Amino acid sequence: MKSITAKEAGQIIVCIGVCEAVGIVGSIFTASSVVTWYQTLNKPWFNPPGFVFSAVWIALFAMMGLSLFLIWRDGQGSPNHRVALATFASQLLVNVLWSYAFFGLQSPLAGILVIVLLWLLILQTIVTFWSIRREAALLLIPYFLWVSFAGFLNYTVWRLNP
Repeated sequence: MKSITAKEAGQIIVCIGVCEAVGIVGSIFTASSVVTWYQTLNKPWFNPPGFVFSAVWIALFAMMGLSLFLIWRDGQGSPNHRVALATFASQLLVNVLWSYAFFGLQSPLAGILVIVLLWLLILQTIVTFWSIRREAALLLIPYFLWVSFAGFLNYTVWRLNP
């Protein structure tokens, strides 16, 4: 295992910070609707309480940041390095877009369309990261699973609220 230098520790903080910042941007769209519009929706029995969403997303964004750091550090010189970083950046952007579609537009249908794209981009990121550093790809598996669950939840909310 490669040891981490002081410079790399700073890079880890930056990578995690970027990912957490994306979560904060997404929460801007969520905050206004989650206590108003979202409360009026019919939700399935398996809908987690609000604090679960916050805790899970904070942890997932931290893991995404660590994954990004590993690719940034270990991917230099890899033919897939730029593709991996571009795919990662794309899924971050679409992650925010989902918050805007579902909560900002108050549209579960728009949320479904966006979350399908997000799911595909996360999967592509995992595949691309795997070719550079397996641990980086594995750090994204919980994110992939959570978005899979969120997609099913989004679909169920849409079906329960015609």
